[in-house]
Amino acid sequence: MKFEFLITLDAILRQGSFAAAAEDVGLTPSAVSLQVKRLEEYLGQPLFDRSGRIAKPTPLARELAENVRGALDAVEAARHRRTGAVIGRVVLGTIRSLQSAMMPPVLRDIAERHPALSVRVIQGDSTELLNQLKAGELDGAALVRPTSGGSSRLAWHDLQRQPFVFVAPRDTGSAPATELVKTHNWLQFDTSLTSGRVAASYLHRLSPSTRPKFELESIEAVLSMVSAGLGVSVIPQVGPITETHRVRQISLGKNAPSRQISFVCRASDADNRRVMALRDAFKRSYATLPST
Repeated sequence: MKFEFLITLDAILRQGSFAAAAEDVGLTPSAVSLQVKRLEEYLGQPLFDRSGRIAKPTPLARELAENVRGALDAVEAARHRRTGAVIGRVVLGTIRSLQSAMMPPVLRDIAERHPALSVRVIQGDSTELLNQLKAGELDGAALVRPTSGGSSRLAWHDLQRQPFVFVAPRDTGSAPATELVKTHNWLQFDTSLTSGRVAASYLHRLSPSTRPKFELESIEAVLSMVSAGLGVSVIPQVGPITETHRVRQISLGKNAPSRQISFVCRASDADNRRVMALRDAFKRSYATLPST
C-alpha cells in the first residue's frame, strides 16, 4: 500500500466525490478509483457503498480517514516548515447571515496572509453545518453555537454574542415596540431555525394575539421588507443594520435574547494549520467590529 492512497481517501471524504477529489489531488477520476480499489484490496473490506447512483463512504472509510488525517497534516506541515507557508485547500461552512457581512473581511485576511491557501465556502443552517463537520465534509464552520448538546469531538471558538433587536420602518418616529407590533404587520424570521424560534417566542411574550403576516428565510430578506415599510420584526443584530438599511432599531433591553456566533472545527483538527488560518481570520475580522 502506498501513502498516496490515504491522501486520496482523505480527499474523497473532504471533497464529497471521486471527481472533486481527483481535481484536488491532481489525478484523473479513473486513477482515484484505482487507488481506492487497491486500498480496499489491502484492507480486505469495502470503503464505499456502490449500491446507489453515488458511492457513499462506509463507516470504515470515515474511521480510517479520521485516524490518518493527523499524520497527513503532520507530513504536510513538515514539507512546508522551512517557509512557514500554509498551503492547500479547505472547505468552510457558514450560515447565511455571515455571507455578506463577514466573509469579505475574512477572505481578504486569508488572501493577504495565506496566498497559497484556497477556500471553498458553502452555506447552510447551523444544524446542517454541524452534521457536515462531524461527517468530515467540512474543515470548519462559522455558525450559531447550540445552547446544549455540544460534542467533545468539536473545538469551539466564540466570536461574537449578538443580541436580538426590534426593527421597524425608519418613518415610525419614536413609537415603542409594544405599539408598533399592534399597528404593523409582523414579519417572522424563519421558524425552522433556532434564531427564528427565539424571535417568535419573544413576539408571543410581547403580544400574544399577534400572528405573522409573512415568514421569510433570511435576515437580509426581513430587513429589506422592513425597509420597504411592510412590517416590523425581531432579528439578531448582525451588524450596523441602520447604516445598511432604512430601518429603525429598538433595543430589547438588558434581558434581550441573544445568540452566540462561533467558529467550530473537529477537535482532532484544532492544531491543523489550515484550520487555524480560518479560525484566526475570523477572530481578527470580528475583533475589528464595534461591540454590540
